[in-house]
Amino acid sequence: MTATQSHQSQLESCIEACLDCLRECETCATACLDSDMVQMMAQCIKTCRDCADTCDICARFMARNSDLHAQLCGVCAEACDRCAAECDKHDHDHCKRCAEACRRCAEACRQMAAAMA
Repeated sequence: MTATQSHQSQLESCIEACLDCLRECETCATACLDSDMVQMMAQCIKTCRDCADTCDICARFMARNSDLHAQLCGVCAEACDRCAAECDKHDHDHCKRCAEACRRCAEACRQMAAAMA
């Protein structure tokens, strides 16, 4: 595999991780909004929405091969770390799935940012 093919493969994996994370964050936020404990879950909802939006813009910048995607990957990793930490505080299945997706995305984004440095 050439360096270009390797980079493309890493880019595609990172985009996929971002989109998976976006989906899990939106699912988690919606489930929290639909619960009887919406007030207790307010921080989880906010964190999930921030993470979902960050994953969305990060995936878009990578897809267009923007010169800024390495910086956005760093920001995305931070948003994912924060979301995973918040979701880990809760015992709901949707929160657990979200935290796992966030950790995978954070790692993929850190690797992408490092590769672009």
